[in-house]
Amino acid sequence: MGHCTAVIMQEFSHYYEILGLEVGASLEEINEAYRDLAFVWHPDRLPRDNPRLLAKAAGKLKEINQARDRLKEMLELELSAKTSQVPKKDQPSKAPKAKPKSKPRAKDPPPYPPPGDRQSRAHDQQQTNHNHSSNSHHHQENHNRPYYRDLTGADLRWANLKEKDLSGRKMVSANLSNADLSDSFLHQVNLENANLFRANLFRANLLEANLRGANLQEANLVGADLSGADLSGANLQGAKIGAGNRIMVKLTAAKLTGAILPDGSKHS
Repeated sequence: MGHCTAVIMQEFSHYYEILGLEVGASLEEINEAYRDLAFVWHPDRLPRDNPRLLAKAAGKLKEINQARDRLKEMLELELSAKTSQVPKKDQPSKAPKAKPKSKPRAKDPPPYPPPGDRQSRAHDQQQTNHNHSSNSHHHQENHNRPYYRDLTGADLRWANLKEKDLSGRKMVSANLSNADLSDSFLHQVNLENANLFRANLFRANLLEANLRGANLQEANLVGADLSGADLSGANLQGAKIGAGNRIMVKLTAAKLTGAILPDGSKHS
């Protein structure tokens, strides 16, 4: 019996280790660590021409999904066991009371979607929007995901958009100066002519983003992925792109024609 318990505890210690947590972390901490790791390892953040890295990312996602699910099961069993062991005080017999309706539990974050799901969901949602085009604008605002809302020219100065999924949105000429977009998902976002002056884009995923003519002066781009992004005519003067001589921005296949670079020079 003792040996079995030791094996089980070793197994759960391994799951905590996968999520980078100490043994005994709360469910809230487990879910938070899960979301962070799922964001980092999602294949949509990786170049399509690297099958080895994509396979590694898929394996990591499977591993962290299993770790989160098993730890969740364990914590729920522990809570159930503690609840059943609470001694009941002696009370005179009364007529049985009706059981109160249980409150709905907060849902845990769903398993991170595999690559391609975002595109399929976007297609399905667009089809739904087309079929219900007769609905009022108010109805659409309340029931459609904000993911599809047109944010052209939106005033988002100093906005806290950390870790937000803004992929595919139309944000042409939006004002995002000083906004916090760190760790945000901006895959294929349209930020043409947008103002991102001093915006924090630390570790943001801007894969295949449209940043033509965008103002990125003094923006923090350290750790950002701009692979395949169009930065034609963009102004990156004074943008933070690394430490010392080390560039820490991913620009694989990025288009920089006519862009003003961080040192003030113009890319030909």
